[in-house]
Amino acid sequence: MNPHHLISGFGAGASIFRPLSDATGRKPLMYVGLGIFMLGSLLSMFAQDFSHMLIGRFLQGVGASAPRVLTMALVRDCYSGRAMARVMSFTMSIFILVPMIAPSLGQGILLVAGWRSIFTLFFVLALSVAVWFWWRMPETLATDKRRAFRFGEFWQGLKEVVSNRISMTYTLTTGIVFGAFLGYLSSAQQILQIQYGLGERFPLYFALLALAIGGASLLNAKLVMRYGMHWISKRALLLFTLLSGAFWFVTYNSAGHPALPLLMAYFMLAFLALGMLFGNLNALAMKPLGHIAGIGASVIGSLSTLIAIPLGTFVGQAYDGTILPLISGFLIFGLAATTALFSQRKPA
Repeated sequence: MNPHHLISGFGAGASIFRPLSDATGRKPLMYVGLGIFMLGSLLSMFAQDFSHMLIGRFLQGVGASAPRVLTMALVRDCYSGRAMARVMSFTMSIFILVPMIAPSLGQGILLVAGWRSIFTLFFVLALSVAVWFWWRMPETLATDKRRAFRFGEFWQGLKEVVSNRISMTYTLTTGIVFGAFLGYLSSAQQILQIQYGLGERFPLYFALLALAIGGASLLNAKLVMRYGMHWISKRALLLFTLLSGAFWFVTYNSAGHPALPLLMAYFMLAFLALGMLFGNLNALAMKPLGHIAGIGASVIGSLSTLIAIPLGTFVGQAYDGTILPLISGFLIFGLAATTALFSQRKPA
């Protein structure tokens, strides 16, 4: 199913929900977002033609952007410093893990039910999340800390975020790293299912690699309290870049088709490093912006996504029947992100 309408809706919703949450609080907009997602799920579930399906997918994207973007503001409201990185690490791992295991879940559902049942599951999950959020999650933005949503206020907040060198450095690094991961997502099916002939086993291998990111989250949660976000991020990025450099030579010498066990071992280690970067880099970028967490999350999320999407798309389109373009992209992006991150001094 083409994800472009979902992604378009996600981008449109993100630009609205983030800044509005500084004025209304986090919970009301979360309910609005989940409600829009459920409406899109129903529309797709009962769609009788492709155009209605696309409208439903767009609404799903708009609605899904609320929990994705408001989570960063929620975490920043409640935590700071290393504790924020610890929680953000768990949060980002979920956002990364779910798309990686989704093909396996979707295939499992299709084995026992029709495609409409997938949208039924979407609706039930969103409703369950809304009920749980209402029951368990308090409002994290106090009334006296809210900022009226005026264009002038938003513009001042935007300028403050963009002019903050610390936040922008980590945002750039996040975008480059995420671009490398999107390059993998764009190429994975062609590489594993077709090039390596995995066929119907592709979702299993795809999900197996997600375990590395899950493991990285648990490892980072333990290490970050002791060593700090910046220290871990620098070493994880160095590991990713050095691994990619070494594996580039392996790939080149095997005509772009190294043995599958060797490829899987490299991916596992590379994703272990990437998994330790996502939460830490987002937390570092948000650290100076606690007083404008909504606008800060908006700008950081939007800029990092604008950086990541063209980079990931370029790598995906460069696929030539070998994994050399993907590994080359990993190496180049790793070097660029390392340069950006090492230009930033350790924050106080």
